Amino acid sequence: MNSGLSRIGPVTSIFCLLIAGSFVPSFAQQIPLSPHRQGLASRDAWSELLAREPYPFTLPLPLPRTTPVDGTYVKFEPKEEPRVPCRRCPDYAPEGGIWKLGLSKGVFRIFHPTSGWKDMGSFVVAEDKLILANDPVCQETFGIYRWRLEDRTFILEVIEDSCAIGLRAMNLTNFPWLSCQPPNIEAATTDHWPKPRGCD
Repeated sequence: MNSGLSRIGPVTSIFCLLIAGSFVPSFAQQIPLSPHRQGLASRDAWSELLAREPYPFTLPLPLPRTTPVDGTYVKFEPKEEPRVPCRRCPDYAPEGGIWKLGLSKGVFRIFHPTSGWKDMGSFVVAEDKLILANDPVCQETFGIYRWRLEDRTFILEVIEDSCAIGLRAMNLTNFPWLSCQPPNIEAATTDHWPKPRGCD
């Protein structure tokens, strides 16, 4: 655990200053989905994930405060070859189809509806840095990214992240994430706006 903290040096100090601890239950990472109920099951799985909180494996959870990156984002992986069936697929493998990323008050959640794979952890924003922690896939690993929002897209650039043999960094940075937030109050009221695919 200490080796993980020493790797990121000064960032740890920022992280520790911004967080306060509380313990919460753990959760199951994968839910098998029935193909004929894909749409309904995907919505149910996402709703279930939103209702859960991460476990403070390495660091206390941050206080539940709104951050500049809060929102739901989606991306589409244009993978044409069929998904290879596996009993234990690699975590964060960038499988084809829709991916959904939720960032809310210090908690990140990620979901791949096609496979049912999901994960979560905590995050802290320090200026243009996004620091990920408490991910059950890599409990003692910190992910450090540079973030920016441009034209309703959320873009991440990896600084350091070895989680899942580098697959987390690849997954989070290979495509920009499109915002699911309405562009203005009128769009939010009428719900008439061009939603990116997967924003449901």
